[in-house]
Amino acid sequence: MSSNRGNLPLELTSFVGRRAQVGTVENLLANSRLVTLTGIGGVGKSRLALRVADRVRRDFGDGVWLVELGDTRDPALLGDVIATTLGLRSRGAGSIVDVLTGYLSARDLLIVLDNCEHVIDAVTTLTETLLKVCPRVRFLATSREALNVGGESAFPVPPLTIPDTSIEPAARGARTDAVALFADRAAAVVPDFDITDDNRAAVAGICARLDGLPLAIELAAARLRTMSPGQILSRLDDRYGLLTRGRRGAPKRQRTLAWCIGWSHDLCTPDEQRLWHRLSVFAGGFDLDAAERVYGADAAPGELHDSLSALVAKSILIREDVDGTVRFRMLETVREFGRHQAEADGDHIESARRHQDWCLGLTLRATAEWIGPRQLEWVTRLERELPNLRAALEFAIGESHADALRMTTALYHFWVLRGRPGEGRHWSARALAHVTTASAVEQARAPQAAGAMAALQGDIADAAATLTRLRQLAERTTDPVVGALLAHTRGSIGLMTGDADPDHAQDLMTGAIAVHEASGARGLQLDALISLGLSCVLLGDTSRAVEHFEQVLAITESAGETMLRSWALWAAGYVAWREGEPDRAEGLLADGIRSARLMADPLIAATCAETLAWVVAGRHRHHRAAVLMGAADSLASVVGSATFVFPALLAHHDACARDGRKALDPRTFEKGLREGAAMTFDAAVAFALDEPGDAAAAQGPGAALTKREREVSELVARGLTNKQIAARLVISHRTAEGHVEHIRTKLGFTSRAQIAAWAAARADP
Repeated sequence: MSSNRGNLPLELTSFVGRRAQVGTVENLLANSRLVTLTGIGGVGKSRLALRVADRVRRDFGDGVWLVELGDTRDPALLGDVIATTLGLRSRGAGSIVDVLTGYLSARDLLIVLDNCEHVIDAVTTLTETLLKVCPRVRFLATSREALNVGGESAFPVPPLTIPDTSIEPAARGARTDAVALFADRAAAVVPDFDITDDNRAAVAGICARLDGLPLAIELAAARLRTMSPGQILSRLDDRYGLLTRGRRGAPKRQRTLAWCIGWSHDLCTPDEQRLWHRLSVFAGGFDLDAAERVYGADAAPGELHDSLSALVAKSILIREDVDGTVRFRMLETVREFGRHQAEADGDHIESARRHQDWCLGLTLRATAEWIGPRQLEWVTRLERELPNLRAALEFAIGESHADALRMTTALYHFWVLRGRPGEGRHWSARALAHVTTASAVEQARAPQAAGAMAALQGDIADAAATLTRLRQLAERTTDPVVGALLAHTRGSIGLMTGDADPDHAQDLMTGAIAVHEASGARGLQLDALISLGLSCVLLGDTSRAVEHFEQVLAITESAGETMLRSWALWAAGYVAWREGEPDRAEGLLADGIRSARLMADPLIAATCAETLAWVVAGRHRHHRAAVLMGAADSLASVVGSATFVFPALLAHHDACARDGRKALDPRTFEKGLREGAAMTFDAAVAFALDEPGDAAAAQGPGAALTKREREVSELVARGLTNKQIAARLVISHRTAEGHVEHIRTKLGFTSRAQIAAWAAARADP
């Protein structure tokens, strides 16, 4: 789970002016639980919201959280995007709204919803629901229009104050906010730039001509690499005269921004323009490899790199360092302009297809390397590219392309691990409804994954529907892989719903495993081996169960895999407890909890903690058992799930609770449950592992970090690159990269900026 202080990013450029607006919005937020900053794109809504959020973050005990919605186009995913940002995972049958309300109802936090306009109806409905049942949650939204929710305070964000061009030129340089912003951004382009008597009037004219719009002013300041302020003003005057004679129906400031971006476009070379258009297909950000794939093979050697550098220099692209890799992104307004140009050129569809191909390749490589030492790295990579993956899925489904099925299937383990089976089912259902040209195996893999996720969430009806689809498909083909997928699905769904006959489930799994192994589907092979072992447990054949679990442990240890290994450790620990080996059980369960901490996976941590409670209760440590049970229930509820995926184990929970209430007394036992339920993920893990140290520190964010990792996080906060960190700590560059990757995984973060913000918050007095 993420740090409880929030995820506000560090400011990459200075915040200029707006003192009055900052104070006004702070006052509105103190008196209203929903404040919406409205205005056109480029007026500075997001920067103002982030500045206010940073200033008030100490007022919220559970932190301030930024939810970026600029890349969200599907209203059905709004709840998932918010839940993911908060570190929540929905594995249960309840809706994502239930998960959010259950988590937020007792929390004291501020949620910043940025760029709501693309899903405004969904935002309106969800915020209205949450405001009714979450009394200590507040929202600060940015949108091009108000949400129109009861109790909302809407604040129209004005442009920056501009000079009065009617007064004497020498007096126009009075430090208005617009002039201050131009001077600040100009100094970043030309380090010795300053407002002088020679350029004061021109700068004032630029800011006035651009209506004080921050984005337009920043784009104009970027021109100082090749023009003087006077030349910029002259070009603006020429363009203003041309463009204000057209598009009369648009508001003046909207026209101003449009022609300012258009002017920036005109100043780009044809190669730069083409790159801008094609890169607008990306959602979120992208790296050089992705840019090369999407740009296409028609680029001359060095052309792409030169054009990328030029677009960064011209403030069309924003360059960011993310874990030793350079990534690029566009502001939403700039990206929209590029997309419209690509559509006008007839180039957008081809770019979208190349983007789809790149995303498919990414997911297939992740699948190929999932059962291996790079699993954690791939989890982080897929998390980072999720906006792009969603965009590619949307396009592929719209084209009825088989790649939609391939991508949803390739992402199956990612959806489950990151607590997004609901989203996985959403994409699978849409792909299955639109794609009819895939191979039999591809058509079978998608419902197999969808059925497993439905069973995981307790949706028995949908799981049964996927089985029906698989049966119908199996009747039309003799492909053994399709038959194995059907058998695997029948057996695993039966075990997860409690409806399976263990003997029959065992037969189904045994046959499926052989086919999975022969076809190289190692993830499915390990899934099936774990299910086969559990069916043996239910039949009382624990010796065979142990054989299957040890086979999984041997394969995963050899491969360096973590996710499925953690489930095998839990299963082996459970069997050891059943066989009267409490010491061995504790060791295996502790290893499972350590793996859960590494993967930041609350569900397997909850399952191991609950089973550990049964073990310690057998040693008459009933208070410790109560705390573990409370922590397990709380961790599982965070991901919207019951503590157990397999209902057959519920009897052990009931027996442990009954014995605990007898051994202590009901009031003392309930107190232990509440104590565990109040623990954070890190605190619960530390308690379960009986780790020494200050209890308060264990409950704080980042307790799982080693001393070296905390040192690295502090250096990240100071802006050091991985190479600089390696030199400072006298370690290899690769080791530094590994530390940063582990920090991100343990804290549930997806960017270097989040680590920096977290470390900076910890350093605050």
